[in-house]
Amino acid sequence: MKQILAFVFSLFLATPVLAEIDIQQVETPLGFKAWLVEEPSIPFTSLQIRFRGGTSLDAPGKRGATNLMVGLLEEGAGELDARGFAEAREQLAASFEYDASADAVSVSARFLSENRDAAVELLRESLVNPRFDQDAIDRVREQVLSGIRSDAMDPDAIANAAFDAMVFGDHPYGSDPQGTEESVTALGRDDMIAAHDATLTRDRVYIAAAGDITPEELSALIDRLLGDLPETGPALPPDVAAETTAGTTIVPFDTPQSVAVFGHEGLAIDDPDFFAAYVMNTILGGGSFESRLMNEVREKRGLTYGVYSYLAGMDHAELLMGRVASANDRIAEAISVIRDEWAKMASEGVTEQELEQTKTYLTGAYPLRFDGNGTIARILVGMQMDGLPADYIASRNDRIEAVTQDDVKRVAARVLRPDALRFVVVGQPEGLEEPQVQ
Repeated sequence: MKQILAFVFSLFLATPVLAEIDIQQVETPLGFKAWLVEEPSIPFTSLQIRFRGGTSLDAPGKRGATNLMVGLLEEGAGELDARGFAEAREQLAASFEYDASADAVSVSARFLSENRDAAVELLRESLVNPRFDQDAIDRVREQVLSGIRSDAMDPDAIANAAFDAMVFGDHPYGSDPQGTEESVTALGRDDMIAAHDATLTRDRVYIAAAGDITPEELSALIDRLLGDLPETGPALPPDVAAETTAGTTIVPFDTPQSVAVFGHEGLAIDDPDFFAAYVMNTILGGGSFESRLMNEVREKRGLTYGVYSYLAGMDHAELLMGRVASANDRIAEAISVIRDEWAKMASEGVTEQELEQTKTYLTGAYPLRFDGNGTIARILVGMQMDGLPADYIASRNDRIEAVTQDDVKRVAARVLRPDALRFVVVGQPEGLEEPQVQ
């Protein structure tokens, strides 16, 4: 069966990218809403489910509970213990994935059409009737604790944690969603039940599917799968402003190469200037070798292997972030160049040539994202969570093309804030005389 499933997936990936994505909007008898791209030519379906809230809904003093709970959803459900659940899933050639982030609990599933009912029933048990056996809790807890200890020795993780704590403070965004060694060690089975009932609720669920399933079949599937979950959960955390000041914070760490994360407040995806900001950031440091930061920091000066910036939109805050790593004796120069480029684009904008090349790249690359049922379903559920309309896929490239040079200059002056650009550097940097944190 596993070989059959692999063959089915390979067939789908070999098919041409869809010229158009036909999104059907489905509403079930129980009131769930879902988006569907029906593709009956290959007999399998990808299902994506998101529950808004995620690790931000951890109860006070229970940091890490949601993360640990989600790690236990596949460790036994209903009458099946962890081994029995894994064997049942393997016999069905089904794939289930569970993940927790700051703003959502994510569930992904893939199953063959011939096994759909049995696969959905097994998935339902993991969502509605997880066992939370003590041996499973102990085993997964140790995995989480190992990850926490590993992050404590990872310069990137240290830098991101220090930046988040500095910017967000006591807000859930300001602490590690995994929790601490102390908080995770103290969690018990009752905490898992409470986290489950708080985060996997019907009032904040988003659903998308792609593949060999009709709207009627999807409707029945969803009601069966999710109908017995708790109706509502606790209130979401408040919005929080990302307040930063210009400068550098050093976190001493014994390593020959310093890692720096940097950023300040960004803007939301529903902001009228978002697409101009997206184009602007692609030119500034959007990850390609053609970006200004890559050109100035890597190509011209050889200060790093890579540098990038990105718009980091969250449910309750927006950031414009970046990351660079360089030798301890060269990180100060890399930071200086980044600051200069930040200020230069804020004051001057971009050239017409940069703009046209970037729009060509962004519009040409977009259709390539839709390369399989799983990817399509993930894009659809993400669109729902971002509040985008179903016709966004058809209109997205037009929005990119509509961005003008004047738009980018205006938005660069608005969004890029050299007076608020904060760097957090982890390592033993030379030539940076700034406050240090231990």
